[in-house]
Amino acid sequence: MLFSKLQALVLGLTLASEATARAVNLDTQSLYNRQQDLVTWDDHSLFVRGERVMVFSGEFHPFRLPVPGLWLDVLQKIKASGYNCISIYIDWFLLEGEPGKFRAEGVFDLQPFFDAAKQAGLYVLARPGPYINAEVSGGGFPGWLSRVPGALRTNTDEFIGATDNYIKEISKIIAKNQITNDGPVILLQIENEYQNAIDGYDMPSYDYWNSVEGQFRDTDIAVPIINNEAHQYGYITAHTPASVDIYGHDGYPLGFDCENPQSWPEDGLPTDWLAINNEIAPDTPYTIPEFQGGGFQHWGQAGFANCALLLNMEFERVLYKNNYAVGATIFNIYMIYGGTNWGNLGGHQGFTSYDYGAQITEERQLWREKYSEVKLQANFFHVSPAFLEADRFNSSLQFTHNDAITVTPATTNSTKFYIARHTDYANTESVPYRLTVKTVDYGEIEIPQLGDSLVMNRRDSKIHVSDYPAGDKHIIYSSAEVFTWKKYDDKTILVVYGGPNEHHELAVANDDNDFRILEGDEGENVSVQSAKDDYTIISWDISDDPEDRKVVRVHSDFYIYMLNRNEAYNFWVPPTGAGSDYGTSDVIVKAGYLMRTAQVDGATLNLVGDVNATTPIEIIGGAPAKLEALNFNGRSLPFTQSNLGVVKATVDFEAPDIKLPCLSNLQWKKIDSLPEISGDYDDSAWVDADLEESPNDRYPIKTHVSLRAGDYGFHTGSVLFRGHFTANGKESTFEVVPQGGSASGSSLWLDDTFLGSYLGEAEVINGTITADLPALEDGSEHVFTLVMDHMGLHDNYVVGEDMLKDPRGIQAYDFPGHDGSDITWKMTGNLGGEQYVDKVRGPLNEGGLFVERQGFHQPSAPTSAWDEGKPTDGMSDPGITYYTATFDLDIPEGYDVPLAFKFDDDVSDGVYRAQLYVNGYQYGKFVPLIGPQYRFPVHEGILNHHGENTIGITIWAQERGGAKPKGLGWDVSMITETGFGTVELSPAPGWEKRKGAY
Repeated sequence: MLFSKLQALVLGLTLASEATARAVNLDTQSLYNRQQDLVTWDDHSLFVRGERVMVFSGEFHPFRLPVPGLWLDVLQKIKASGYNCISIYIDWFLLEGEPGKFRAEGVFDLQPFFDAAKQAGLYVLARPGPYINAEVSGGGFPGWLSRVPGALRTNTDEFIGATDNYIKEISKIIAKNQITNDGPVILLQIENEYQNAIDGYDMPSYDYWNSVEGQFRDTDIAVPIINNEAHQYGYITAHTPASVDIYGHDGYPLGFDCENPQSWPEDGLPTDWLAINNEIAPDTPYTIPEFQGGGFQHWGQAGFANCALLLNMEFERVLYKNNYAVGATIFNIYMIYGGTNWGNLGGHQGFTSYDYGAQITEERQLWREKYSEVKLQANFFHVSPAFLEADRFNSSLQFTHNDAITVTPATTNSTKFYIARHTDYANTESVPYRLTVKTVDYGEIEIPQLGDSLVMNRRDSKIHVSDYPAGDKHIIYSSAEVFTWKKYDDKTILVVYGGPNEHHELAVANDDNDFRILEGDEGENVSVQSAKDDYTIISWDISDDPEDRKVVRVHSDFYIYMLNRNEAYNFWVPPTGAGSDYGTSDVIVKAGYLMRTAQVDGATLNLVGDVNATTPIEIIGGAPAKLEALNFNGRSLPFTQSNLGVVKATVDFEAPDIKLPCLSNLQWKKIDSLPEISGDYDDSAWVDADLEESPNDRYPIKTHVSLRAGDYGFHTGSVLFRGHFTANGKESTFEVVPQGGSASGSSLWLDDTFLGSYLGEAEVINGTITADLPALEDGSEHVFTLVMDHMGLHDNYVVGEDMLKDPRGIQAYDFPGHDGSDITWKMTGNLGGEQYVDKVRGPLNEGGLFVERQGFHQPSAPTSAWDEGKPTDGMSDPGITYYTATFDLDIPEGYDVPLAFKFDDDVSDGVYRAQLYVNGYQYGKFVPLIGPQYRFPVHEGILNHHGENTIGITIWAQERGGAKPKGLGWDVSMITETGFGTVELSPAPGWEKRKGAY
């Protein structure tokens, strides 16, 4: 038995046996100042080592990519896009699935992640909770918290005591990796979205906040602490009785209506954030620790591909630039890489994929235009430090007299920025406008001066500039947006861009009046004019040809590249790859799919990147003046170098010959995974479900004894119940109400007779099975067997609701002729429950099916005596069958080949549910009746691309007549030749006979 009644009832009290009275120093700023001076701030921005920094961050959850060997790959792709920071949630449930036992090892070890972040040159915003939400099971709270007395997320001894071990252990890891210890962590967020409570609970509770902060500060946390309100309530700021160093809030203004990706909601653009922030947080940097980067999807919804269409590059242009306009200089995009809800880690509303429609796809690919769009924005901040010092003002018509265009200024004493957008932010029409810019030397100038107007096409926003410095060059104004600039010993290069079919104008202060058009035709698409001999105006049109660019030389050493935005997408300012380099290299290169790093070594330039086609390389700046060798991923490239220093070369790409084994031709073996319905099955080793009161104090039980999985330590995967009774001969019906979460299903047997199933519904957390019973002989012994699909736990968003405690299990049953006390119940879930067996794959990876309890889903299971049979053969009766096979892969080295398993979602031959295991890792929960997911990517590192693999599939037929899946095959995504290197396999221990398995 996993828990005695006494243990189950008093677990929460045991965890909080000592009073948690804490004397917290409320003067956190003075505490912080005593501990370190590497990260400071004013009301404009953060300073890191004395330098103003735009914290441009993306969210990436290491636990959603259980391949530490691939973390650097994703981080390099993030860094290459111009980000300088990464934000991570940490899932308490995965690290302390067993109360009091903190395990951060193997795929859950965070140290390799912090090391990889430092190697990639990324700062880290650590967000360990303890509550995170994140659409994970329990919102990051371990399931055993359902047995802790009292309200969660409140200042009770029971709850604070329950968090002590986790916070102590996770704080040690974070503190070790702070910037004060030469690590990448520069900020810490405690709690998350703490702003909602039901009546009867304080919101906010300053005592609670002080207790949580005290837990972290007591473990040598020295970096600034921030918060993340879901709305700008100002409950916890730098000046409230319980405080943070820096106030922050999140925002998801377009919502999650991915079914209608072309429709933006009315009034979705926040226009009051600046004024509100000035009221509640006037002296800390404007901080958005979590801003929409995609959309979450529930079971049965449209899917993440549609979210990527809704939250696309146009959304990024309009909404992100609106955030910059109000002064956000600590800015984190949720998600930049979503990953996978492998191993049952997701919350009950979400399916296996957590792609999120993010900039980087679940398979770590960069083909979404939104990735390239943000690369343009992020690189702008690397070369525009004045933007961090600028004062923000409310939008004003003094800069344009077209009511259809709104302009928000951000100004310093010299440099000025003008963020322009459609007044109706969702407008898809082309709107012409003229812009009045203010300059130090020339006063107000209405632009364009040489053309009719600027134009805002579709959903868009622009950052125009005036008095903008590019090194020692003075840009009087530019309507085209700045991508980057670099000052070299012999020249300065400025790269600007505009969208197709736009008109732009740029003015440069005169120097030696040496002007030359290097690309483009003067008079046709480039016009030049001097204004009173004081400055030169360059005017040009951009066609819809992505290769349409102009290059001009102004003075003898200033080169301006004027790009079509679609061509600018192919330009990179790659990092050096030197580790701990939080900036970029001096190399500006046009290079196609991905440029990871660029390093100059004497007269040699070493580039590392990925290509998906034969790719021209053009290095417009940063190459040695007399380049002797150009290497790409370690191989030498022939090149040319012009007298202007421009280097050109070509990277050849040849698609590899990929041969994948035909899944239908594998030597599949199968075994019954529901022996529990056989007449001679012995369930004596199962847990006795005999608690007359539930230790879950939020929801009183409605059954004679508690039939809640969490009360007995089961929080994941399938849960099985067995109800033994003696017949009285009067039985006619049995009705049972299992609650497994959204899209859960269940099936019921009497002895070996199938009684029926609840098939599941997308937004319904429980379902009823009502069955007519056969005639039973008085005095005969019988057993009900119920299988329930546990879809994950609720989050705990609202204080006092305690939705985490909303139980999973049998909520109620009705058995006319029996009062409930004459049924003896047994229960099982994953073997060991909270004392889970597979420490490598974690506390949630396995459920309670027979094959899972035995560990047969792991490699090298004893299958020799099993029957032959493959999943697509189908089952003639309702039940659960497990199928397994092994296969070898031999993917050519040097290529990234994303592989997925693809099911046919046709259920015309019977409704079923399936689970996919790869080398022991659960990598797919397939519910074809509900959808939307039918394709399940499996990362290299879980899949061995150069050796043997084991695949396992459970098929649960839910209807009389069984079920026949229509198809199972491979799906191969875009193949790239990669400079990343070898991917280390995640640990995948094979089968060993399990002690106590039943």
